[in-house]
Amino acid sequence: MEPGKEHVFRYRQYVHEGKVKVADAERMWRDFAEPPKVKLQSISKAKDNVLFDRMDFSYWMHPDGKKVQWERIGDAMKIVPRSGSIITKEAYRDFKMHIEFKLPQLPPNVKGQGRGNSGVYIQRRYEIQILDSYGEPPRKNGGGSIYKFKAPDENACKKPGEWQSYDITFHAARFEGQGNNAKKVKDARITMRHNGVLIHDDVAVPNKTGAGRQEGPEPGPILLQDHGNEVWFRNIRIVPL
Repeated sequence: MEPGKEHVFRYRQYVHEGKVKVADAERMWRDFAEPPKVKLQSISKAKDNVLFDRMDFSYWMHPDGKKVQWERIGDAMKIVPRSGSIITKEAYRDFKMHIEFKLPQLPPNVKGQGRGNSGVYIQRRYEIQILDSYGEPPRKNGGGSIYKFKAPDENACKKPGEWQSYDITFHAARFEGQGNNAKKVKDARITMRHNGVLIHDDVAVPNKTGAGRQEGPEPGPILLQDHGNEVWFRNIRIVPL
């Protein structure tokens, strides 16, 4: 198959004893083995934009303040399962972010949410799902989804073991007032490319997602989730807007 092109697969099913076993149908998807490259115009390699580069955890911590227990391997970091999620030491409001990740190759008996599960929690409130969803239809809890809120417009997942990228533009929810008197007047918005493919286009997110924290007027850190799988990350950069 030619990478980046659409391919149609036709298959025949039959009905036996009232059940569909295998009527003519066809399925179409793209092979994203080598998706189009994206030039990151606004994500420079300036030192103050780098959140992880050259084995450096200095921008990260465990949520309870403890030292990060993930592994540093070359220019990447790898989750040590059950050692805990990590968050940035800085809080962010509006930003552009680039992050690359690689999922483990797991046996076929490992299914669903057990396949390379992790997540990027924006402000610790809105989860962008990381999951091995290669070749599957887009789902609200699949790879590239705004978790349990919106499926990606198309599935751009690569195979496990290959490096992938998310490019996220985030505009925080807007509030009037402070503290307990704060009232939301505008939803958070997310635009996102997965391996160069636009999968969310200025999507309004009306509330926190998944296990995220409640919305509020204050900025928040980026959280990378430990969900029990050895997921790798590298080239993490962020530019405030």
